[in-house]
Amino acid sequence: MQNPHSRTLERSPSPGLSQSASMAAPSRMIFKRRATATALPLYYSGMIQKKYTGEGGFRLYYGELRGSTLFFYSDEKQESYTEKLELHNLNSMVPVASYSTRVAPVYTLKFPKEEVQLKIDNPDTGELWRGYVLTVAKLDIPHDLQLLPGQIMMLEGVKDQEQQRRELQTGPPTPDTVQVEEYDDSLSIPTCFLGVSRDEAEDLLQKNPENGSIILRPATDKNNYSATTRQVFPSGPVIKNYKIVSCPDGGFTIQLDDPVTVPTLNAVVEYFTKETANQLKPFTPRAYDTRIGKIIPKYTISHTS
Repeated sequence: MQNPHSRTLERSPSPGLSQSASMAAPSRMIFKRRATATALPLYYSGMIQKKYTGEGGFRLYYGELRGSTLFFYSDEKQESYTEKLELHNLNSMVPVASYSTRVAPVYTLKFPKEEVQLKIDNPDTGELWRGYVLTVAKLDIPHDLQLLPGQIMMLEGVKDQEQQRRELQTGPPTPDTVQVEEYDDSLSIPTCFLGVSRDEAEDLLQKNPENGSIILRPATDKNNYSATTRQVFPSGPVIKNYKIVSCPDGGFTIQLDDPVTVPTLNAVVEYFTKETANQLKPFTPRAYDTRIGKIIPKYTISHTS
């Protein structure tokens, strides 16, 4: 039976490697092959659940927002997308319920002829997904996002990059018309990138250890970056700062005793995570407090004679 939603959500026309071969491929190679296959810049990615409005249950995918297309993979290691959702004709992305830090958000994406629902486990990550999707679909940053200034800065960068990408296109605004050489995948920005200073990054990690332990931030010199980490050792937590240098021919070099060069900023974060056996995790700031302080009145005890 033909999928009634096939016009908006398309399946991959030709799967690449087999499932077993795909699972064995290195993550960096998988990333490059996806970039080559889609020929689109990667703006945001992560686990996401999807269903059409009216369907029984959500299905879990690994999602990648590339250009104005949302690609769905069965897992992080699948090379060929299972389905894709074109966002250029998106009318709106509406939360099913009010923003809450305790409930996994569900968003309804309304298209001219159908609706798709997305569910994200983490409320803060859900707001990032909403921000990225609406920014690339409308080339406009929503004013009601529950995000921090640093995250809004990231969306502004994505908006500019997507605007430039569309200006370079020829023909209809579809992913098939974009040339691979127009895209430098090193421009994708990790979710833990914040427009903060060294002192501010250290302060965030010290005061909010539950939110993560590595922040990527701009360096004082133009075009380079820094990584601030907080790692817990038996003797106690230790804050460190590392310099990340942009390479002239592409990629980024982490300036260690033995320098390490990786292709993207996301790969910089992945390197720190893997080298510490997942002790260092990307910092995810929370936009709002979740507890209300109570003032306990003081009572005066009077003594009677």
